[in-house]
Formats: sequence, structure tokens, C-alpha cells
Amino acid sequence: MPAKATAPIRILIADDHPMLREGVAAVIGLQTDMVVVGEAATGADAIHLFEELRPDLVLMDIQMPEMSGVQALETIRARHPDARIIILTTYSGDAKALAAMRAGAAGFLLKSSLRRELLNAIRAVHRGQRHLHPDVAQEIALHAIEDPLTPREIDILRMIAAGHANKQVAWKLGVAEETIKSNIKSIFAKLHVSDRTHAVTVAARRGIIDL
Repeated sequence: MPAKATAPIRILIADDHPMLREGVAAVIGLQTDMVVVGEAATGADAIHLFEELRPDLVLMDIQMPEMSGVQALETIRARHPDARIIILTTYSGDAKALAAMRAGAAGFLLKSSLRRELLNAIRAVHRGQRHLHPDVAQEIALHAIEDPLTPREIDILRMIAAGHANKQVAWKLGVAEETIKSNIKSIFAKLHVSDRTHAVTVAARRGIIDL
């Protein structure tokens, strides 16, 4: 008797850019072992369609309107711990990748590498493996033994990025200006920088803050 055909991998694409969804769907449409069963433009839509369609795998953009990809991932995984989700992003920063992986992402792909890695990543994750872009893995390894910024330090960095002076930051947080100066000194040491502009640049590149 002929071997029983294996059902294709059922995929939900969640991204707020129609052209990216269409491009990914076109690539997947050429494969015999996978099929796109739905498309979502927001994190909320992704959650709704996951419940409705129960796909085998989700391709989830990390930044979408209303709700981020990581928030949508956390919601889906809280209800369905076995859900397999690959995060898509334009950023190679280790902070965003770690947040996604800690939330339960099975893969982390750079949009610039989709042409080369998408199909292999989908197949690997469907088999129960993890997939992490090499550049992202290297960034994580480089910063793995460093002390992470505290939530307070990240808040301060965001305010610095918005152009607030130390006195304004201190007033907003209800602390002394000397405390803010001490926090900034700690931020500089952790990010290996010597000025505010470089601190913001490095933090944005690593995905610690968004500009």
C-alpha cells in the first residue's frame, strides 16, 4: 500500500505590513509540506485567529499595532502552552530576542534573512526544535554574562532618549537629581559607553528601548 501522505504544516502569518504577509504567503504557497491558513494584521487578530484556526505554527511580527508580538505570544502560550511561534523582526538586538524566547518563542528570525532561512526555520520548529538567527545568537552570547539594566534604568534611558535633562527625569520619578546621576553612571558602565547619546544608541540597537 502507498505511504499515507503527511498533512501540511498549517501556518498563521501575523504582521501589520500587507506586502510582507503576501510575500511570505507566496513563498509558503510554493511548498508541498506547508500551507497558510490565515493572516492577521494586529496582535489581537492573531490571538483571535489562533483560537479559531488552531494552526500548527505562527509567524509573528514583534511590533504590531495595539499589542506587540511578544504580548500576543504570551497570551497565546498562556492558553496553549504547546503553541509554536516564530518571532519576526527587523532588529538583531539581544534584548528583544531574549524577551521573545523567555515568553515562549520557538524561533527568532530577522526579516532580512527570510529568503534564506524561513522555510528551514518553519520545518525545524514544527519538528520541535528551536531556531535562532546566528547574528542574534552571537549578540545574546556577547551580553550573557553582563548585568542587565534594571526596569528603573530602562525608564531613565527612555526619558533621556526623549530629550529630558537629569532634573526633569528626577522630577518625573520623584527622586533626587543625584540619584539619577548615580543611575546614569550605572547605565554607562553596563552598556560600556561614556555619554548619553551613545547610551541611547547602544540601547536602541540592542532592543532595550525603542526610538
